[in-house]
Amino acid sequence: MPIRFIRDFEFRYETPEMVAPAITRVVARNPKDYTWIGTNTWIVGDDRLAIIDPGPAQSEHVEAVLEAIAGRPVVGIFITHSHNDHAPAALPLAKATGATIFGHSPLDPMIADLTDEDIDLSVVPDCRLGDRARLEIEEGLLIEAVHTPGHFPNHLCYLLHDLRRSHEGGVSRRMLFSGDHVMGWATTVIAPPLGNLEHYLDSLLRLQRLPVTRYLPSHGPEIPDGPDYVRQLIAHRRFRESQIVECLERGVRDPAEMVARMYEGLSPRLEKAAALSVQAHLDFLAARGLLTREGVPTLSARRIAESWPYNELESSSGGR
Repeated sequence: MPIRFIRDFEFRYETPEMVAPAITRVVARNPKDYTWIGTNTWIVGDDRLAIIDPGPAQSEHVEAVLEAIAGRPVVGIFITHSHNDHAPAALPLAKATGATIFGHSPLDPMIADLTDEDIDLSVVPDCRLGDRARLEIEEGLLIEAVHTPGHFPNHLCYLLHDLRRSHEGGVSRRMLFSGDHVMGWATTVIAPPLGNLEHYLDSLLRLQRLPVTRYLPSHGPEIPDGPDYVRQLIAHRRFRESQIVECLERGVRDPAEMVARMYEGLSPRLEKAAALSVQAHLDFLAARGLLTREGVPTLSARRIAESWPYNELESSSGGR
């Protein structure tokens, strides 16, 4: 079954818009193939604030975020990961507000040299967050870091615990800022060597088990039922693996040629990204011992399908 993408998105560039109590969104004017319409920067809190995903260091965007802050104290600027459409504005925003920059470990420059991804090495967190670290933004409002490598090694999602506002049954409100790891408008690119499909799938399962359904991604609209959407993403990756194994059985070894056979209506500008994702699948097959050094499957397509280690039907009831 194809993924039910969520692309109905009403917004205004560089205009603060409250999307939920204590949550304001500013959409950066940086549209391109990998960012869709642009990067969502999130301002969280009422009297004391957190900025999640500061975005690109474009003057128009920085000014719009400062307008949304409206002079209130900023406790922290939280980076999801080191791509150029997410991290650079942390520096001018920190300078303007005096806020601490939080994030996972910075990327090793030697590793960054192995790829041509758009990476910002200039933003180094003042405070490095370990997995499940929690910070109180203001009384009753906490942000919890969730390490989700796969799309990028230092990727963090942020789980918001709002103890002041309750759902049905008195359960505190929770929302997940899902970065690039889960986006409703498209699948996430997994680009080796920094991208790793096994890590990505493991991280998806971690998110699915969290007690939260509403996801606020870095690009595009809210995902209202995140755990169900995650199941669709995992099923899609299993489908892609089956297509790749079929290509291998027919003697097709080149990722670019696989893309031409597997993807329908793909923009030429995205063919390289698709080929990288195919390579990530090949790496995952090899890591499981299912390919020879020559790229020949060691098992039949049916047996490989049966060996898929993730179950996309895993219950998502924990977030409801």
